[in-house]
Amino acid sequence: METIRLSMAQALTKFLDNQYIEIDGEEHKFVKGVMGIFGHGNVVGLGEALKHGDNNLKFYQGKNEQEICHAAMAYAKQKDRKEIFACTASVGPGSLNMVTAAATATANRIPVLFLPADSYADRQPDPVLQQIEHPMDPNVTSNDSFKPVSKFWDRISRPEQLIKGALNAMQVLTNPADTGAVTLALPQDVQGEAYDYPVEFFKKRVYTIDRRPISDAAKQKAVDLISGKEKPLIICGGGIKYSGAADELKDFAEKFNIPFAETQAGKGVIPANHELNLGGMGVCGTLAANKIAKDADLIIAAGTRLNDFVTSSKKAFQNPDVSMLNININGQDALKMNSLPVVADAKDALAKLNLALEEKGYKSSYKDEIKLAQAEWAEELERIGNEELEEGLSQQRVLRELNEILPEDAIVVASSGSLPSDLERIWNPKKPNTYHLEYGFSCMGYEVPGALGAKLAEPDKEVYAFIGDGAYLMGHTELYTAIQEDVKINIILFDNSGHQCIHNLQRGQGIGSFGTEFRERDNKTQELTGKCVPIDFAKNAESYGAKGYKANTIEEIKNAVEKSKNSKVKSIFFLIRPQISFSNIFYNCIR
Repeated sequence: METIRLSMAQALTKFLDNQYIEIDGEEHKFVKGVMGIFGHGNVVGLGEALKHGDNNLKFYQGKNEQEICHAAMAYAKQKDRKEIFACTASVGPGSLNMVTAAATATANRIPVLFLPADSYADRQPDPVLQQIEHPMDPNVTSNDSFKPVSKFWDRISRPEQLIKGALNAMQVLTNPADTGAVTLALPQDVQGEAYDYPVEFFKKRVYTIDRRPISDAAKQKAVDLISGKEKPLIICGGGIKYSGAADELKDFAEKFNIPFAETQAGKGVIPANHELNLGGMGVCGTLAANKIAKDADLIIAAGTRLNDFVTSSKKAFQNPDVSMLNININGQDALKMNSLPVVADAKDALAKLNLALEEKGYKSSYKDEIKLAQAEWAEELERIGNEELEEGLSQQRVLRELNEILPEDAIVVASSGSLPSDLERIWNPKKPNTYHLEYGFSCMGYEVPGALGAKLAEPDKEVYAFIGDGAYLMGHTELYTAIQEDVKINIILFDNSGHQCIHNLQRGQGIGSFGTEFRERDNKTQELTGKCVPIDFAKNAESYGAKGYKANTIEEIKNAVEKSKNSKVKSIFFLIRPQISFSNIFYNCIR
């Protein structure tokens, strides 16, 4: 057997550089590069391998471990999981900072490879700097924290273990049903240990993503169920996007006159102006979607996890004769809510169900209900778009204006607070793959690095991060990375002096205001009830090198956006202070 002598880190980078996937006959280089921060535990191992090893992996230098991993996740999400990044950090606190990002990736079913530096495998220098010692098990390190948030976890304690560990990692990263965070913990001494690796290990390896076909039995059961229902409703989830099944879902809906609603991950797969598109489903959904859902006698869930916001905590579907049909590549998801499971690729399943139902001459019994529901919601959208309040601008009004003036192919990124609920309800994507919401984990601080990742994935498009001041304070340091890389991202910050979404939830439950607004401490009462803290976030962004705009009126917002469109400045920052900042997330739920 022919071998080549390499350090474990050199072997890992050489291996990653030769991994490919194939989908529908189209080949993609799978691992784009590595993002991270070097320090104690990875700089002389993995760092040396990236610098001097035999690989073409591009390295992006992050400024915060959690944030740069979120950028990697956003890249993979925007690329429909066809390309990924690996992420690395130093031993101890550096690697632990990546755990939240690993959870975000797993919750959203997005493939990211995590390479946390680990303590010495030989244990001779123990305890080394930044090592956690476990009194009962010396094999346990801080990197065991990745286990509950990873789809696959391994520790490479000997250089030869990399062969099996790396191959197992790739099997999960390329699994459309069970992908997410994959962790290979890398002890710092083992990274530099040499081994005679088989040359075969480094040859180009192509993983074919086969579409799991719908079985004949499942197809027949699904056809029988649908045929007996008069008013079905489709819920379009992220699985439709990743399967590339937009055309199949559109054809299915049109042929049988079945309306569809959207999840955060499925929104924008089909343009908002489609005649059967009802908009967002559930707690963050539209009046149209929830009205139709309330009376539907069949819910066809397509590629969705059916989380509580989509189902309004399982109260959205109130017809006593309602049934659930769940088309999902993931078997666990397909069984949710006592569904008839169709464990199959959405593209394949919808196409074959389309043919089978056409043979039976099926058609839903909807007449004017869909158009009436849409018209009622359109009237409400018009009201929001023209709303004039004495208190000032509402967040919803600002979003409606931005929806009209931003480029049609611009990518909008958001994740936390009241913005996702407003966006799912009132944002109307005009082009596919322009609505980028991380709402599987709703991780505060995802927005700015998410915009960076989306821009790296689609450099020719404008990218806008919609973020509140609370989330901005949680994570915005990858703005520095965007400027370092000469990558233009647009950050639109809604400054409402705190976590107003939670503030209103708090007050709505009769608790009153406590610890959710950014207020100075009152010297008399010693409580946080003083005036709002006067922070100029635009100047903060300008200190990094971004161009800052402040806007408090619709006219100022329009002028700022227009000026920014032609700007060659590395990054743009918009500071908007809506006086009415919160939308009641239960506004359109049908009880």
